[in-house]
Amino acid sequence: MRILLICNYKPGVGGISGQVEILQKHLREEGHIADIFSTKGSILWRLGVYCRLRNAAKSYDVLHIHCCSGWGFLPAVIGVCVGLKLKKRVVLTYHGGGGEKFFDKHTHLVKHYLLRTDTNIVLSCFLAKVFDKYDLPYTIIPNIIDLNGNLYRERERLLPHYICTRTHDELYDIPCLLKAFQLVQQQLPSATLTLVGDGTQHEQLKQLTATLHLHNVTFTGRVANDDIYNHIDKADIMISSSTVDNMPVSLLEAMNAGLLVIATRVGGVPYMIDDGKTGLLFESGNHYELAMLMLRAVNTQDESMAMIKTAHTAVQTYQWVNVRQKLYAAYGITA
Repeated sequence: MRILLICNYKPGVGGISGQVEILQKHLREEGHIADIFSTKGSILWRLGVYCRLRNAAKSYDVLHIHCCSGWGFLPAVIGVCVGLKLKKRVVLTYHGGGGEKFFDKHTHLVKHYLLRTDTNIVLSCFLAKVFDKYDLPYTIIPNIIDLNGNLYRERERLLPHYICTRTHDELYDIPCLLKAFQLVQQQLPSATLTLVGDGTQHEQLKQLTATLHLHNVTFTGRVANDDIYNHIDKADIMISSSTVDNMPVSLLEAMNAGLLVIATRVGGVPYMIDDGKTGLLFESGNHYELAMLMLRAVNTQDESMAMIKTAHTAVQTYQWVNVRQKLYAAYGITA
């Protein structure tokens, strides 16, 4: 089968683009033709993107759109229009934790396009509830993670070596993490924090680090997807302080590598992490609670080790072999 993957694609940045790359790889390995069409570009370029996609999509059987809120909904608008025009099978995966707010504000727009697909995919029960609220059809198919057993490292003892691989934008509230780390360093002066990535707040975060008089904080800048595990392996505890989230693959990667995950209780995260069993959750924006959990992680070693092992078993659910059958059904493939 010939499948065209449509999204605001940018190579090597993770997120939706990373998921599309993983999906393309697995589809090609199983003998299908799978290509990526990016709707990302300047405003001038995007004026002609409908015509470009219409011409490109003619030779494909399925258009698989990957979209989210805001400008991230553009692939849905263009992709559905082209699919209807060419009478192609249209599958749409909705990503991102801001769906409910976006649906509330643009209800007519969202329903106009999401009621015209052949299949809508949501990643977890979190977004399924949003789709139920607006009477939109869906099937739940989680993100895919390529699990490499060689990446798992069983730690003899958790050290206060923390890492965050979320984008340095307001949505991910890295300042909350830095404030929590200040409290942690007051009790554990040797604690380290590695911030992997870049974003609109990158320089502000460096300034805040200086203002808080923090030490042992490393800013790596943007790191290629293939190199992220090298940084994760040097840490023991993954932190995510995001204000909105759906199903972040970065947390699954950390669980696969043997880290303890501490994350905000937002969006789809509680459906991924069972608080106290496969990781620890805290209220968004509460750096005091985060600091307490960061300390708890290293002060209660037996509890932390048990959570890490349980999480590593749970993450197997997200392998391609456990996802492909549902995805193929959405494509109309008998496999």
